[in-house]
Amino acid sequence: MSAPLDQRVIAELKGLVMDATRKANSGHPGGAFSSADFAVILFCDYLRFAPMAPKWHNRDRFVLSAGHESMLLYSLLHFMDLLPIEELENFRQLGSLTPGHPESHLTPGVEATTGPLGQGVSMAVGMAIAALHQQEVLGSDLINNKIYSLVGDGDLQEDVALGAMQIAGHLGLHNLVVYYDKNDIQISGKTERVSSVNFRQLFEAMQWEVLEINGHDHAAIRASLDHAQTERSRPLLIIGETVMAKGAATMEGSHKTHGEPLKPEEIAATKSKLGLNPEAFFQVSEEVKDYFTANLNTYNDEADRWEMAVRNRRKADSSFDTLCGQLLEGEIDLTGMPSFAIGEKLATRVAFGKMLEFMGQNIPGIMGGSADLEPSNNTGAFAAAVGEFSKSNRAGRNLAFGVREFPMAAILNGMALYGGMLPYGATFLTFSDYSRNAIRMSAIQELQVLHVFTHDSIFLGEDGPTHQSIEHVMSLRTIPSLLVFRPADARETVASMVQWLEETHRPSLLALTRQNVPTLDGPVDVARGGYIKYETQPGEAVEIVIFASGSEVWVAIEAAQKLAEGRGNIRVISLPCWELFDEQPADYRRMIYSLEAKYRVSIEAGVTLGWQRFTGIDGLNIGVDTFGLSAPGDALAEHFGLTPKQVAERIAEYMEQA
Repeated sequence: MSAPLDQRVIAELKGLVMDATRKANSGHPGGAFSSADFAVILFCDYLRFAPMAPKWHNRDRFVLSAGHESMLLYSLLHFMDLLPIEELENFRQLGSLTPGHPESHLTPGVEATTGPLGQGVSMAVGMAIAALHQQEVLGSDLINNKIYSLVGDGDLQEDVALGAMQIAGHLGLHNLVVYYDKNDIQISGKTERVSSVNFRQLFEAMQWEVLEINGHDHAAIRASLDHAQTERSRPLLIIGETVMAKGAATMEGSHKTHGEPLKPEEIAATKSKLGLNPEAFFQVSEEVKDYFTANLNTYNDEADRWEMAVRNRRKADSSFDTLCGQLLEGEIDLTGMPSFAIGEKLATRVAFGKMLEFMGQNIPGIMGGSADLEPSNNTGAFAAAVGEFSKSNRAGRNLAFGVREFPMAAILNGMALYGGMLPYGATFLTFSDYSRNAIRMSAIQELQVLHVFTHDSIFLGEDGPTHQSIEHVMSLRTIPSLLVFRPADARETVASMVQWLEETHRPSLLALTRQNVPTLDGPVDVARGGYIKYETQPGEAVEIVIFASGSEVWVAIEAAQKLAEGRGNIRVISLPCWELFDEQPADYRRMIYSLEAKYRVSIEAGVTLGWQRFTGIDGLNIGVDTFGLSAPGDALAEHFGLTPKQVAERIAEYMEQA
């Protein structure tokens, strides 16, 4: 870059940031100003990104972890003609492609939805893992990209970021480059009020390579990025010492610029200082756009050559063709998947483990692991089958996350965003609270991630209320676009996992038992979300309908059998996935609701709040509306009235009082 022109690019970028945030009367200009020098140099001279092929698989990824600096990214995308100027003018407005924080499923060129601080760089870690794995299995001639992430002070105050970055150092993710825009300002003031961390020492202890530079010195920025291109064995953190709102007329260094648009008079004065016309708005010259894209446009041809190389190799190598079909195009063959005998008793976590092992052996895109609970989550057989991803084995697909539930879930999102991967992560259901925001981000970004949670109720037993899930399943059902599966038995578990493979644009969640449950006879129709599992008098008018999920389905069936004598037809509905059921045609749902039934009952070993949608205000909802207790599972079933005999007695009493 030439000095006059790179300064012109930065000036016009800052002009767009000021104008867009001012017009919206909302936004964060200060951080975008302090990060602009690095971002412009990265995009102009180093980022391997093809504007004409923004989804080119071997492109470098840039993750703006400091998502509040969204106008920085939108301006860069406008320079590449990926966003028209009208979208910048509609910043933060209804229906625009420039929402307050970048959204990957919405805006071309945005690699990850960022905003919740710390998760962007955590997703970058996931992308780096996916890239190194695919480099190993597809070849370094085809996969040789880098993952860049820009973080701010707030990102590195979030424990999720530090947890994920600790994993990155441990795994030696040398393709990961993180730029820390260290302007020492956050919304409430200077960071010295809340932190005195020596980040060089911290990250070196976490096995990162660390460079400290003046983040406004272009020669220093280039030298650090030149170093990033060399052969290295560790992830690289570039700490850029910067000034908040660098270049502003009178407000350089002010924390007020972090979350507030500059005032009109400050904007005019700043534009004059930067050499812009203070009377013009949203001004971008063709000279700047041509200069900005001169190097980037060379990658348009490289993307075409890459696609041709893949096609030619696929034609010449049938095994490579098969692998590409499975990894890059989602081709799946489930021939020979596990089956289970009717009456066989096993925990749904065990059935999951058997199916996961099979899938690992037959679907090369599946990659993931457990948060230090391999024996409990039944992921050990998968790990043995596929090997462990490590510094010395990039081909491995088991990830040892350690006790890091939130970083694990965020890393999974990054793996899915990279493309070609089917990531999963497992822990106990009660710890879904730790990872909940990343699960929500899976749903927002429409990612095919599988979140697995075992020990799904009070029946895990002696570990007591801290580990026993009560409200968790119902709470997770409130997250839009998330499929929550609570399968009744081994057969429903396998069907739920197959359904995950079908759902390419939303995440799935499995809630699985620790205790054994019988493998039930009858149909399995998980794809409908809810279906008739059992009837005492098939074909007869329904007198009682019992709705249940998970480990309470067999209880409902046995309770129905105990109640059957002298009564009309008792229908048991298995509801493994409420979200899929809600998507069924109205006629089907009316049939399942059994509108003619006089009595309606729900059974689930969790809070009863929410089941009223099936039972109505006069129905009977059997569940657990208190915290659990430390005792063996059988004793807890008796204590909370969840045995078949007790459930039958509750229903009979309810009918007498109705």
